[in-house]
Amino acid sequence: MSVIAQVFVVLAGVFHLAVFAMESLLFRKPSTYKRFRVKDDTEAAVARPWAFNQGFYNLFLALGALGGLIAGGDKGHAIALFACACMAGAGIVLIASDRRMAQAAALQAAPPIAALVLAAVL
Repeated sequence: MSVIAQVFVVLAGVFHLAVFAMESLLFRKPSTYKRFRVKDDTEAAVARPWAFNQGFYNLFLALGALGGLIAGGDKGHAIALFACACMAGAGIVLIASDRRMAQAAALQAAPPIAALVLAAVL
């Protein structure tokens, strides 16, 4: 895998680590839960269990992408690219389900899509 493709894998992994922190560790803060279109503390209390779970989903994707790069070789790179494909798919689902989430979907999907494309052509 080219170095530039690896850079985009790292960007995708770091983004998903940040989302893990927001969803699983910082979700109780209004400044955090409002990023997810949660209006108030009452809604946040209801949403917290799924946000916590979703955060770990993002952590595992990040670990797959970053761990695959660290492992290296064809198998490690395949793991990293599979994690990127999952990230890209989730971003596409996000924009398809709620057009108001276009910016979040772009942040989520653009780096892993770039990694996939660059890994395929370089």
